[in-house]
Amino acid sequence: MPIPNGGLITETNQQYYAGAQGFTVTAVAGQSVFTFTFNTDLIFGSWDPSVADYGLNNFKLYSSADGITYTEYVLEYQVRDNVVTLAAPLAQNNILVCQLKSLTGGAYGNRDAYGVTVEENYGSYAYVTLGDVINNFIVGYVGKDKLISDVKRTDVIFHAKRGLQEFSYDTLKSVKSQELTIPPNLSVILPQDYVNYVRMSRIDTLGVQRIIYPSNNLTNSPYEMPIQDSIGTPTQDWNADNLEGGSITEERWDRANTNLISQDYNMALFNDGFAWAGYNWGNGNYWNWGEQYGMSPQYAQYNGWFNMNDREGKVSFSSNLANQIIILEYISDGLAYDLDSRIPKLAEDALYSYISYAIIASRINQPEYVVQRLKREKSAKLRNAKIRLSNIKLDEIVQVMRGQSKWIKR
Repeated sequence: MPIPNGGLITETNQQYYAGAQGFTVTAVAGQSVFTFTFNTDLIFGSWDPSVADYGLNNFKLYSSADGITYTEYVLEYQVRDNVVTLAAPLAQNNILVCQLKSLTGGAYGNRDAYGVTVEENYGSYAYVTLGDVINNFIVGYVGKDKLISDVKRTDVIFHAKRGLQEFSYDTLKSVKSQELTIPPNLSVILPQDYVNYVRMSRIDTLGVQRIIYPSNNLTNSPYEMPIQDSIGTPTQDWNADNLEGGSITEERWDRANTNLISQDYNMALFNDGFAWAGYNWGNGNYWNWGEQYGMSPQYAQYNGWFNMNDREGKVSFSSNLANQIIILEYISDGLAYDLDSRIPKLAEDALYSYISYAIIASRINQPEYVVQRLKREKSAKLRNAKIRLSNIKLDEIVQVMRGQSKWIKR
């Protein structure tokens, strides 16, 4: 028996690898409507390269009369739902090519004016959208002679979003990252979809990550800074609200000498009255690196510190990180882009089980044994999804442990 809908891959090799799709006009009267079938939706700003909105396009059109020489198509056209409609029909035997831009700024290849790789179009087969999960659940789990005989689509959407949100915290690959440069004010704005941080790293001249640690025991960003009178009582304005001032704590932290915190005492500090760490016979200087007795290991590092400033929705950094490049890795809840959110296919079945359990458990007069069975099924599939997505490779563990004289106790 043949498979009704064929395979799941819908793009051609040219669409996937080159980010290009072309049509040859066969009609004698020409052709003006072209439907492109990329997995990536076409974003349209303007057809005119002379206007600013043209830069919003994530594609360019090229035409050719002989299939050898291609030039950019700059005549009027419109785009809607991935359908390009030309104001003037393209003549018979002419070729129209849609070329997606690259994520690195829209550079184009030299293969007859098109043929650039498109990173945004890669790797999508490993994921399924939340909208597809909702549609598949209604088809496969709802109906006559099924566990859920009837359910509103809005209920499925609600529980699917809640499931994705819960999975994103500890199961799905929901860790995102941003490369940022710390400005002179030592603060960067948190991403729009930020939930919690995973890791903060400084990038050195070799491109190697150097871990930046939180300043939990060093400083804090106060949420309120009431202005006090001479006896310490907060003062109010004419609306009876406390008057707010600037944070002295943050001001002192911004201009703090991190050497005093990391215990990197050198001669300059020694001359200012700080304890002498000893004499370094190797280079003749009156200071040692990492050889002070009694130092606190949690502060004995030079990568700097960061502090979460919840009041301003920013991350603040120690003064030695000004103008440094950092990588901010953070957790998102997976709902930033609504139903277009992507779910790894390895966790798709677990999300179906979560939705089934959530719908049945929220209804009255449901047999308890059914609720408990669905709960156990949900937990088992979630555990399987975690194992699948953990991405633990035995060869990598062996490589790390190779040459290490360590006893592994069981």
